[in-house]
Amino acid sequence: MSSAHEGERELHVALLGYGKGGEVFHAPLIDATPGLRLSAVVTGNSERAAAVRERYPEAEVIASSGELWQRTGEFEIAVITTPNDTHEPLARAALKAGFAVVVDKPFALSAARARDLAEEAERLDQVLTVFHNRRWDSDFLTLWKLVDEGTLGRVHRFESRFERWRPEAKDNWREQGSRDDGAGILYDLGPHLIDQAVTLFGPVSAVYAELDARREGVTADDDTFLALTHASGARSHLWMSALAARLGPRFRALGNRAAFTIDGLDGQEERLGLGGHPGAPDWGVEPEAAWGRVGAGEDVRTVPSERGAYPAFYAGVRDAVAEGEPLPVELHEVVHGLEVIEAALRSARTGQVAGVEPG
Repeated sequence: MSSAHEGERELHVALLGYGKGGEVFHAPLIDATPGLRLSAVVTGNSERAAAVRERYPEAEVIASSGELWQRTGEFEIAVITTPNDTHEPLARAALKAGFAVVVDKPFALSAARARDLAEEAERLDQVLTVFHNRRWDSDFLTLWKLVDEGTLGRVHRFESRFERWRPEAKDNWREQGSRDDGAGILYDLGPHLIDQAVTLFGPVSAVYAELDARREGVTADDDTFLALTHASGARSHLWMSALAARLGPRFRALGNRAAFTIDGLDGQEERLGLGGHPGAPDWGVEPEAAWGRVGAGEDVRTVPSERGAYPAFYAGVRDAVAEGEPLPVELHEVVHGLEVIEAALRSARTGQVAGVEPG
């Protein structure tokens, strides 16, 4: 435990759900954060319960959320990482039971529900935030630094991609379910790409969207493109696809002084999936071969990548709950991201540009 938190009482965390999100992302990050203790995991799946007991023997397995709400005095924080359509109702129940709450993306399936949930947290004077871990990707932090320092000048176009090659759809709710229940790639990867674009270039005023289901059996979208017009005048083009046989660059940012390009994905997810510990001395360090390039014309140089920092999110949660520090992700930003998604859905239905409708 770091010196800043030595001797302090640990905050007890209950994790609801132990699918990929819970197992790969949340549990290891919570477990590695000084001042937090992964005290319980809520799952009714026997195989997942066994996996929890093997990896986190000190964590209790609780069979249902209803049982957890009856034990609010034993835990301070509830983390919701369950299917998308359950995020908002479970978060609401957790707030009413007296928990501080972390919700995986998407925060809710509509901006109106998200606003109402944010107002509920404010009324109850309780911490509520959203796991937008991609703000702490190495490549994003590098681009943010370049934009902030003015290296690129005024950025007029931003291209961002989350592309995969998965020609056969998986038999799960995320790929086979209905968009009304939060299935599809817009609700899966869209919140990350939109959040990064808004963090860099500010609110969005208009959206053009193409949402397609390309693979057999897929009912929601699996190949999607969004063109965002920011109020600042910048434009963001966002691609997300499960059917990309050749991947495009992760980022391409074009400014009036220089451009930045980078390929591949931040390595933190892969390391977490392989069982890596987020407290490792080299955590978040990208090899030189993965660094991006900055420059104009033939004058291009490699730029060292900033260190990825997923652990910073849960350190921020700890400080918000224990010390009243600012949230690591503010809710008004997340609500705006859902307003962008709703505009994208309207655009895809009509084939026209849709204005973003703030609440």
